[in-house]
Amino acid sequence: MIDLLDRRAVRVLTTALIFVGVLFFIYRVRETLILFLFALLFAYLFEPVVCRLQPWMRNSRALAILIVYILLFFILTMTGLLFGPRIFSEGQKLGQSLPSLYERVASGNIAFLIGNKHGWSYETSSRLQVFLASHQEQIVSVISRSGAKVASLLTNVGWIVIIPILGVFFLKDKHAFRVSLQNLVADPTKREFLSRMIVDVDTMLSQFVRAQLLLAVISGIVYTLALPLLRVPYAFVLGAVGGLLEFIPLAGPAAAAVGIIGICFGLNYPHILWVILFLGAWRVVQDYVISPRLLGSKVELHPLLTIFGILAGGELAGVIGIYLSVPLIATLKIIVTRWRAYSAAAALGTDPEPVVSLHQ
Repeated sequence: MIDLLDRRAVRVLTTALIFVGVLFFIYRVRETLILFLFALLFAYLFEPVVCRLQPWMRNSRALAILIVYILLFFILTMTGLLFGPRIFSEGQKLGQSLPSLYERVASGNIAFLIGNKHGWSYETSSRLQVFLASHQEQIVSVISRSGAKVASLLTNVGWIVIIPILGVFFLKDKHAFRVSLQNLVADPTKREFLSRMIVDVDTMLSQFVRAQLLLAVISGIVYTLALPLLRVPYAFVLGAVGGLLEFIPLAGPAAAAVGIIGICFGLNYPHILWVILFLGAWRVVQDYVISPRLLGSKVELHPLLTIFGILAGGELAGVIGIYLSVPLIATLKIIVTRWRAYSAAAALGTDPEPVVSLHQ
C-alpha cells in the first residue's frame, strides 16, 4: 500500500515538474512563440485566396502562394504611392508640433488658448489651467508610458519582413503540420477528439483574422473620409492610425478615439464636439452592426472575459499581448468545451457531438 502511494506521489510530482518546466520554457521563448503566432495569423489571411488560385496553377500550391505574394506587393506599392506622400507629410508635421503641444498641455497654458477661442471668462480658463498644472505629473506619466509602449513596439519592426517569410511555410505545409500533430496521438478516439478540436480552432482563427482585417480596412476608409470633411488637422495620418489600431480588439478603437480627441483638443480644434459625436456614432455602428455580421458566433466571449484577457495580455506582452489575447482565450474556450464533450461522450460510451454553439 505504501509503495502504491509512493509511486502515485512520484507520478504527481513528475507531472507537476513537467508542467512547470513547460510553462518556464514558454515564458523564456515567448517572443519567438509570438512571432510564429503572428506568422500563422498572417497565413490565415491569404489561405482562401491561395486555395482559389491553386486549381488555376495546375494544382501547384507553391505557385499560387507566389502569385498571392506578388499581388500583395503590387497592392501595397500602389497604396503607398497613392496615399503615402500625404500621410508622410502630415505625419512629419504632426511630429514637429508634438513637443509644443506636449508643453502646452502639461503646463496648462492650453486652457487660455481654448478659452480665448471660445469666449470663456478668465476665471474659467484659469481654473482649467490650474487643474491641468496640478495634474502635470500624471499627464507626463501617461504620455511617457504611451511613448515607451510605442518605442517598444517599433523595436519589433523587423517582424514586417520575417512574418511573411514564415507565413509561406504555414501556407504551404499547414495540412502536413496538422496531420503530423494528429499522428502524435495513438488512440483513435483521442485522435478524433484532437482532429475536431483543430478544426474548431482553425475555423475560429480564420474568421477572427479576416474579420479584424475587414474592420481595419473599413475603419480606415471611414476615418479618412470623415475626418477631412470635419476639417480635423492631420486627418489622413489620424485616419491611417485609426484603421491600424482597429486590429487590436476593444483597446485599439478606444486608443484611436482618445488619440484623435487629444490631438483635436491640443491643437485647439474648434469643432471637437462634432468629432466626439462622429466617433461615438461610428463606434455604435461598428460594435452593433458591422462586427456581429463579420464575426458571427465564431468568437463567443463575454465582454468581461475579453476585457480581462486584454488587460492580462497587455501586462504580459504589451500591445502584442493585447492583440493575441482574444484569439488565445477563444482557443482555450474551444479546448475546454471540446474536452467536456469528449469526457461526457466517453462516460456514456457514445461519439461526441460537434460544438454547435461555436460553429453553426
